[in-house]
Amino acid sequence: MVEITTPRIAEVLTPVAVDQTWSYRVPEGMTLVAGDFVLVPFGPRQTQGVVWEMREGAGDNLKMLTSRLAGLHLPAPLRAFIDWLAQWTLSPRGMVLRMVIRAPLGAEPEAPGKVLHLAGGPPARLTPARARVLAVLAESPPLSRADLRRAAGVSDGVIAGLVNEGTLAVLDAAPPPPPASPDPDFAIPHFADAQAEAVEALRRAVSAREFRTLLLEGVTGSGKTEVYFEAVAEALRNGGQVMILIPEIALTTQFLARFAARFGVEPGLWHSGITPRRRADLWNAVADGTARVVAGARSALFLPFASLRLIIVDEEHEAAYKQGDGVTYNARDMAVVRARFEGALAVLASATPSLETRVNAAQGRYGHLRLPTRFAARSLPEIAAIDMRRDGPAKGHWLAPRLVAEMAETFARGEQALLFLNRRGYAPLTLCRACGHRFQCPHCSAWLVEHRFRRILACHHCGHTEPRPDVCPACDTEDSLTACGPGVERLAEETAALFPEARTLVLSSDLGGGTERLRHEIDRVTRGEVDLVIGTQMVAKGHHFPKLTLVGVVDADVGLANGDPRAGERTFQMLQQVTGRAGRGLASGRGLLQTWQPEHPVIAALLTGDAEAFYERETDMRAFAGLPPFGRLAALIVSGTDPAATLLHARALALATAEMGESPRWKLAPLGGLPQDDEVVVLGPAEAPVALLRGRFRFRLLVKAPRSADLQGFLRALLAAAPPARGNIRVMIDVDPQNFM
Repeated sequence: MVEITTPRIAEVLTPVAVDQTWSYRVPEGMTLVAGDFVLVPFGPRQTQGVVWEMREGAGDNLKMLTSRLAGLHLPAPLRAFIDWLAQWTLSPRGMVLRMVIRAPLGAEPEAPGKVLHLAGGPPARLTPARARVLAVLAESPPLSRADLRRAAGVSDGVIAGLVNEGTLAVLDAAPPPPPASPDPDFAIPHFADAQAEAVEALRRAVSAREFRTLLLEGVTGSGKTEVYFEAVAEALRNGGQVMILIPEIALTTQFLARFAARFGVEPGLWHSGITPRRRADLWNAVADGTARVVAGARSALFLPFASLRLIIVDEEHEAAYKQGDGVTYNARDMAVVRARFEGALAVLASATPSLETRVNAAQGRYGHLRLPTRFAARSLPEIAAIDMRRDGPAKGHWLAPRLVAEMAETFARGEQALLFLNRRGYAPLTLCRACGHRFQCPHCSAWLVEHRFRRILACHHCGHTEPRPDVCPACDTEDSLTACGPGVERLAEETAALFPEARTLVLSSDLGGGTERLRHEIDRVTRGEVDLVIGTQMVAKGHHFPKLTLVGVVDADVGLANGDPRAGERTFQMLQQVTGRAGRGLASGRGLLQTWQPEHPVIAALLTGDAEAFYERETDMRAFAGLPPFGRLAALIVSGTDPAATLLHARALALATAEMGESPRWKLAPLGGLPQDDEVVVLGPAEAPVALLRGRFRFRLLVKAPRSADLQGFLRALLAAAPPARGNIRVMIDVDPQNFM
């Protein structure tokens, strides 16, 4: 990097909702280069920013830059990625920058944690619980209260009593050590056949040190994780850093253990559940290169790696990679872009790849590695359908007799079963049998979900909760409220009556206790301490439960009945993944799908195991309709607190296309006319399926364009031609939308 001699002007990008940089005069004697963090006057206050460019000039009329923030720097590839992402998503560059730099700035020093150790003699009264506490501490270093409680299997009261008697003492915990470097040669596994070929291809691709994208596709249980770990090892041997994206925190528990078994230590972990101070420490460790491997949620995409050689996107098909508010981006696609700017290898791993990724591989834009069989030649689970039209459960029940019988046989063999239903709570709707009143969220156009364990009704869109009443608020009738439909809590109630001796665990995002509780519960399942798991999509992928042999899908049709063009693909992926949890140990597995339409192409593909036929059919449908990846989509969501004013602005956006149609730059379909294949068409406005969300009324427009169109340019021109939004009306742009609600 070349330093510019005085006089100098610094173009500084600040983390605010604007797209431009701000010019500041650099003080005499201050050394600055692009990428440095600085403190600058911004209106009446001082704010942090990043030098985006240095240029010559006197700058006599400019404000003076205040200071340089030592030790903080954004590398050039990351700055280029920020510019590209802002342009692609039509977001202000300052908002993208905020996602990058909020971790190291403003993190307060963290108060030292507390740990317990043996300090005095034995207590006057030694109960079995107290004896377990003393035995644990006699063989371990000082432990936090939570870790000690979990290891000894006691309550907080037992530990508090020992502290009060002086048997235990409380100390400040030592600060965590710097991250240890993973050892690429710690425990090298043996691979055979397709695995060995994929490992060798990945090693060669990493060693080439050039940008490339590979799809690693393997059936559930084929060892994809162990295979891409060898790409991680090769990147480490070459002195590089690695980013591993994981769609959900729930998947990190077993992943961390498998990583440590291969490399000797866990990777750096990045997600919203860690403290701000730890996030700041990891951010700095990534920037100076001491953190060699980071695994995390989609926001890990914005870490300032010093020498990034490899990006892995695990479960690349997952919708959780899409950021739905603020800066809307798809972390899977942006990981490929980040790899291009870094000159790194991008690996997209999945048993059920997205159609977009599959088409990119088929057209040669991505390489394609396949793992067609399970590890150690284990068989895939047998999948069968239960036709609910003929063999459904009795009235008031949700589990078909065949599924109940299979569960009983599974438990009798000492094996585990999983019931999958992607609905949290007890029931999705509560209504009054006397007057028909339905409980609806006051802030959203959505029913309130009953959570019977907590005796509340909750909105899963905005978080509103209210107590479940005993009397209908509309007609004052007592004992008239009834729950409609099942959630995971209702399944737990039914199975408790059917199998009272079974050890049952309900796993959903409502589970309290954070990531540590989740890790503890998943470990219990892995150790065989649970007979029956009832869960939502949290348990559908990524987990390895050796004793789990039966998966029952309670409502296989639930994802098919909506207007999302990806509904079939997502249902196939979800059901293929969840049934793939069965039979990953020594015993064979089975999957039962309760369905009202066993002849549906998605269900039929699952029953026959013919994924290729399913993907071929979906690809043909998308190509015929000009939908992604064969065309381009962008959603404009107009929202406001006044429904009439909001709709008026949405219509103004649609009418603005008439002015644009006169420009030779755009080939627009006429409003209300039949669009041609090479034309841009604006559909809507229409009321959004969730028409009221968090107190704001919502209308959607959909822009559909051919793949060759400059969609971002069209959207900018559309916003410029339309009248500006007034009052509290907001227009959100979502390029390549994944959610149509």
